[in-house]
Amino acid sequence: MEFHYGRLFDHVHLRVADLGASKRFYHTVLYALDRELGAEGQDFFISDELFITKADERVSHIHLAFQAEDRESVDRFYEAALTAGGTDNGPPGERDYHPGYYAAYVLDPDGNNIEAVFHGPASRSAASVVIDADQP
Repeated sequence: MEFHYGRLFDHVHLRVADLGASKRFYHTVLYALDRELGAEGQDFFISDELFITKADERVSHIHLAFQAEDRESVDRFYEAALTAGGTDNGPPGERDYHPGYYAAYVLDPDGNNIEAVFHGPASRSAASVVIDADQP
């Protein structure tokens, strides 16, 4: 089985009720996955393709899955998420989606279903896709 990442989505935009609570939550769970927040401002913060803003009226309700380097990262994500105010929505474990699928699920402060998943041993063609917006 072959997976392709970085081809369909440009970014995911979440609209949240409490930007401070969401920033604390995502900072903690992303750190557990060896990621960090990028740019941030008074009404937003970013991590790679994830863009989060304060909701004007309605908050987002989606399922969002983060890639994890290994099973231990999934376990760290789960514990970090619960510590940061997330709610259990499925503890770390094997899932029957395909052999090697190991994941954990939590609800973030706005009720979004957030997952960390390790797909099992695999090789990548590249660590990431780099876009240089200054080049034509």
